[in-house]
Amino acid sequence: MRDVIIIGAGPVGLACGVEAKRRDLDALLIEKGALCNSFIGYPTRMEFFSTPGPLEIGGHPFPTRDYKPRREEALDYYRRVATTEDLNLRLYEPMTDLRGQDGHYTVVTENDTYEARKVVVATGFYDVPNQMGVPGEDRDKVRHYFKEPFPYALTDVAIVGGANSAVKAALNCYRHEANVTMVVRDSALDDGVKYWLRPDVENRIDEGSIDAYFDTTVSAIESDTLHLDTPDGPQTIDNDFVLAMTGYRPNYDFLERLGIAIRNDEARTPVHDEEGTFETNRDGLYLAGTICGGCDTSRWFIENGRVHAEKITDHIAATLDPEPAVV
Repeated sequence: MRDVIIIGAGPVGLACGVEAKRRDLDALLIEKGALCNSFIGYPTRMEFFSTPGPLEIGGHPFPTRDYKPRREEALDYYRRVATTEDLNLRLYEPMTDLRGQDGHYTVVTENDTYEARKVVVATGFYDVPNQMGVPGEDRDKVRHYFKEPFPYALTDVAIVGGANSAVKAALNCYRHEANVTMVVRDSALDDGVKYWLRPDVENRIDEGSIDAYFDTTVSAIESDTLHLDTPDGPQTIDNDFVLAMTGYRPNYDFLERLGIAIRNDEARTPVHDEEGTFETNRDGLYLAGTICGGCDTSRWFIENGRVHAEKITDHIAATLDPEPAVV
């Protein structure tokens, strides 16, 4: 039986694996997709807002060519950490069930079953997009992830949202000759839009290069049009694609299947010891990283979520009872 199984092999999950090894814990990481699977869905050559230092785990330096690392550099970095630390990984193996109790858990995946005394969940929140809940949202033309602008060149594209991801998608599509319309439900762009992006997009809006509707929501999506509820009443615009940059949330169905309680607060925060051990209401089961914030996805990042690894593995190492001797 292993000491700990870690669900999720993103940066925080990897940090948990590294810290577990340094405490002589027998750890296994299980990931439903690729290593750092969320990064696979990030835009090509996306630039992180952070500098390299705060993204480092395990004391491994993160060398970059520019001041801020890009997606591809991060994927290379975390792969090198995983191989250098010789972490025990199972990739492309979705977890389906968790049985047992503290001291003797059974983790069930689509491929196998594994036993461990403790379990850490570090699955992030990027897999479940926030839905608009409007007719036509299930059309193929609607995308909740933006990879690169090339498919949208010379087409009518609506960008729904007013935060960083929406602004970056709008600017990228505009610069590849898409006819871009931003649909923002608030009266202005999000206060958190980065300082180097805000003047660029505001100037494009002011000069008419990018159309923008504020205090506006989508009411319906059809094959070649988009219906909007605006302050001036209903409007219909030509549309080939909708990029719904409406954010993401944890997989609550998965958390509830694991027996993790959800608080009745605005963020629907999973129950865990936020100040100390990060243990959930289920003894021996821990949360790490961005998933700890529930729908408040701006609370935890790689930069501050990586410290969860030390606290969790310290608690696990301190509370593990010795394995009973075999007679």
